[in-house]
Amino acid sequence: MVDAVSNGLAYSRAVEADLLAETGVRPAVGFNWNNGTLTSVMVTFPKLYTDKPLPELSETVRAAVIKEFKQSPKQLVLGFAVNG
Repeated sequence: MVDAVSNGLAYSRAVEADLLAETGVRPAVGFNWNNGTLTSVMVTFPKLYTDKPLPELSETVRAAVIKEFKQSPKQLVLGFAVNG
């Protein structure tokens, strides 16, 4: 369990760095593990990202998550923070 958390934190930071390099914006990346399986990854950009179409951005995010976590999550959640 401790390895999953510490490795997961390193993986999430690596995804953040990859996406910062790719998009120019650093998102927040969260994750959930269950019995060694990556159940979900949540990638939240701090603002609406309009430089790429959403399908292209989602593929960029998916590729970074799979590369850094070394497995595909059961669910990938992509979000944007907007002012309320």
